[in-house]
Amino acid sequence: MKTNTTKAKLAAGGTVHGAFFRTPDTSLIELQGFLGWDFLVLDGEHGTLQARDIEDQARACELRGLTAIARVTTNDAPTILRFMDTGAQGAHIPFINTVDDAERAVQAIKYHPRGQRGLAGIRAAEFGRGAPLSDYVRAANAETLVVAQIETGQAIGQLSEIAKVDGVDVVFIGPNDLAHSLGHAGHIGHPEVQDAMRRIADIVLACGKVLGLMVYDSAGARLWRERGARYITVPFESVLCPAVKQYLEVARS
Repeated sequence: MKTNTTKAKLAAGGTVHGAFFRTPDTSLIELQGFLGWDFLVLDGEHGTLQARDIEDQARACELRGLTAIARVTTNDAPTILRFMDTGAQGAHIPFINTVDDAERAVQAIKYHPRGQRGLAGIRAAEFGRGAPLSDYVRAANAETLVVAQIETGQAIGQLSEIAKVDGVDVVFIGPNDLAHSLGHAGHIGHPEVQDAMRRIADIVLACGKVLGLMVYDSAGARLWRERGARYITVPFESVLCPAVKQYLEVARS
């Protein structure tokens, strides 16, 4: 299994930047490798991507040195298994609300002795034709990145314990669902939502875990980097749409 360069940068104290992609176009994914991203989140939760699509997109990421991270549909071991077997080097697990949720996520992503992920000669293991499976298991347990998404008010009450779960690498704020759970759907800027996000950040950083979140522009990325976030993501549409609009405004002026 290849070195997870995103995980290595985080371990060295660095900050990484990635984008969420929800469409199955593989060439578009490969193109991102020329643009400087550290990782891409291949979004199987809020998009049409199936495990087959993510497998092809993981190949495209590997061609250009990008870390492929799958966002799975649910915290369910058989589902996570299918996404991880594609060759993705980590997974975003939605709606981690309890310590048990976090432990189940880690167990599904890691092999024995830390986890209970099923083992087979799949693409992630070079179809069983590369290194011995025993070597692959050790490498996979070391290289896979576990991202726990905190998306509800309920999760905040257990957050200090969630963050301490062995194997959770990044604690990730999902701002849209967090706002929704607090009764402010579509209003991430609401003071109650912003206060909750700051509280999450304080707890995560106090526990010594990597803080991650989704932002929507470069100003948001700078703001949260200053607040301690080191795993920073943006929806690709949030980068693409302003660039297209600016181009057309200038071109037509």
